[in-house]
Amino acid sequence: MISITIPIYNEQEAIHPLFTKLSEVMNRLGKPYEVIFVNDGSSDGSAEVLDAIAAKHQEAKVLHFRRNYGQTAAMMAGFDYASGEIIIPMDGDYQNDPEDIPRMLAKLDEGYDVCSGWRRDRQDNALQRNIPSMMANKLISAISGVRLHDFGCSLKAYRRDVIEGVRLYGEMHRFLPIYTKWHGARITELPVNHFARTTGHSKYGLERVLKVILDLMVVKFLDRHAQKPMYVFGACGLISLGGSLGFAIWSLTLLFLKNKPLITTPLPLMAVFTFLMGVMSFLMGLLAEMIMRTFYESQGKSIYLVKRACNLQENRLPHVS
Repeated sequence: MISITIPIYNEQEAIHPLFTKLSEVMNRLGKPYEVIFVNDGSSDGSAEVLDAIAAKHQEAKVLHFRRNYGQTAAMMAGFDYASGEIIIPMDGDYQNDPEDIPRMLAKLDEGYDVCSGWRRDRQDNALQRNIPSMMANKLISAISGVRLHDFGCSLKAYRRDVIEGVRLYGEMHRFLPIYTKWHGARITELPVNHFARTTGHSKYGLERVLKVILDLMVVKFLDRHAQKPMYVFGACGLISLGGSLGFAIWSLTLLFLKNKPLITTPLPLMAVFTFLMGVMSFLMGLLAEMIMRTFYESQGKSIYLVKRACNLQENRLPHVS
C-alpha cells in the first residue's frame, strides 16, 4: 500500500486537477494506494470539494481540522492516519508533479529508505522564495550534515519504518530527512518537476526564514544533546563561573595594587552577574536532565533502535524499528 498525504489550506481550485492526475498516475502504476487529504482549517470551499471527492472515490480519505494548525501539523496527521508501507507527502497547490512518484518509488526499490525531491528548476518568485530557500538549504546542510539541495520540497517518499514514532512541531517538517538519518535511513535525492502556481496564492513569506533558523537550532540541540542536556548547560555554567572568578580577581587586583576602590569599577557587579548566570545554568541543566528522564521513562521510550536481530525472540525486541 502506498499512502499519499496532502495538506490542504484554501486550495479549492487545485484539488480536483491534482486528484485527477494522481489517480491517473497511481492507476497506471497498478499498486494499491490511498490519498489522505488533511484540510488544515480552510476558509474557502476546500472542505466541500474534498467531501465530494471522498464520496465518489474510496481511495480518497479526508481529515478536517477544527482550525488552521499549520503545514507541519497537517503533515503529521497524514502520517498518523496513513496505512501504507510507503508514505509520500506532497503539496496541495498542484506545484508538485504526480508523474514524479513512480521515479521516486523506483529509487526506494534500489534500497534507499528516503527519496527527497529537488526542485532544481523552481517556478517561484526568485527574491521572495528561491533565494531565501537556497540560503536556508545550504545552512541546514552545513549544520545538520545531511546534504540535500531542497529540504523544503514537500514531495518525498519515505519507508514507514524510518518515520515511525517521529513527532513534528513548529516548522520542523522540512527537517524530517534529518530525523530519518538519526534512524539510520539511506537517503537519496531526485530532481523533480515544479509547476508555477496557477490558482490561489502562496501562504509563505520571508519571515519563514527566521523560523527555519530557530527550528534548526532546536534540531541541532536535539541531535547532539537530547540525551545529555547537562553537557550544554553545565558548560555554559562553567564558563560563567570562570568569568565571575576572573572579574573578581581583576577587581581585587585593582583594589590592592592600584588602590582603586571597588565602587569605581563595574567589575564587582559583572562578577556577581556572571556568578548568578553560572548557578542558573547548572540549575537549568539539572531541570533539563529531569525532564529528559521523565520523557523516556514515563512513555517507555528507548534510547536506541534495533534494525534487525538474529536468533532472538520477538517478545525480547520491543524497540525494533
